[in-house]
Amino acid sequence: MRVNKGILFVLLGAACFGFTPIFAKLGFGFGYSLGQINIVQMTISFILLWALTLIKRPSFKGLTKKNVMQIMMTGCFIGLTTIFYYASMQYLPASLAIILMFQFIWIGIIIEWIFSKATPSPVTILSIVLILVGVFFASNIINGDVQGLPIKGLVFGILSAFTYAGFIFLSGKVAVNVDALTRSSLMVTGSTVLVFVLFARDIPAVLPLEGNLILIAIGVSLFGAVLPPLFYAVGAPLVSGGIANILTSIELPITILLASVILSEMVTPLQWLGTVIILMAIALNEFGTNLFRMKKLQ
Repeated sequence: MRVNKGILFVLLGAACFGFTPIFAKLGFGFGYSLGQINIVQMTISFILLWALTLIKRPSFKGLTKKNVMQIMMTGCFIGLTTIFYYASMQYLPASLAIILMFQFIWIGIIIEWIFSKATPSPVTILSIVLILVGVFFASNIINGDVQGLPIKGLVFGILSAFTYAGFIFLSGKVAVNVDALTRSSLMVTGSTVLVFVLFARDIPAVLPLEGNLILIAIGVSLFGAVLPPLFYAVGAPLVSGGIANILTSIELPITILLASVILSEMVTPLQWLGTVIILMAIALNEFGTNLFRMKKLQ
C-alpha cells in the first residue's frame, strides 16, 4: 500500500505540472502579457508557500547567510524556466513547447558529465539518441510544420530546457540538509525577485487586478508551484528515485492531451509516437543504467 500511495502522489504532482501551460495559454488568449502573468503568478506562489511554511512552524536549521543566497539563486533558475517556457508558448503550440522543455533530460546528463565528471553509460547515450529521435517525430518536422514556426519560440523553448536542467542540478547540490518547505519558500523568493526585476515595466499594468488575471495566476501557482511540491513531499519518499523520475514524465503526455482537448491543438499520430519514444527513453535511462551498473559490479 505504501508504494501504491507513493506512486499515486507522485503521479498527481506530475499531472498538476501538466496543467500549467493550459493556464498560461488561456492567459495569453485573454490578452495578458508575459510580464503580467509572471508577476501575479510569482506573487501568489510567494504568499502561498510562505503561508504554508509559517503554519508548519518552519525549521531554519542549517541555514546560513551564504546558503540562503545560494537557495535564492537556485530559485532564479526555476523563475527563468517559467519565463522562457511561457515565452515559447506565445509563439508555439503548448504541445511543442513542452517537448522542447523536456530536453532538460539529456541536457542535464551533459551538465552532470561536465561539472560532476559523471561519464554517461552506453545505456544513457542510447537514451539520449532515442530522445532526439522522439523529438524528431514529436515536433512534426516530417510534415513540415516546424518550418513556419517563429525562431523566437524555438529558442525560448530550448532555453527553458537549459535553465530547468540547471535548476535540477543545483537543487540537488545546494543546502540539501535544509527543511524542504523552507527551501522551496526561499527558492520562490528568488524567483519572485527575479521576475519583479525583469518585468519592472509591467508592474503598473498589473494594477488594478482583473478577475481573469487573478484566476489564471492562481491556477498556474497552484498547479505549478504549490501542489506539486506537496504531492512530491508525500509520495517521493515512498518510491525509488528511478521510479519517481519515470512517473514525473507523465507531465509530457498530459500536457499534450490537454492541449489537444482544451486548446484544440492539432496533435498527429506521429507526434504521439514521438512522445511515446521520449517516455521509453526516460524509462530506459532509469532502469537500464541501474542494470548496467549492476553488471559492472559483478
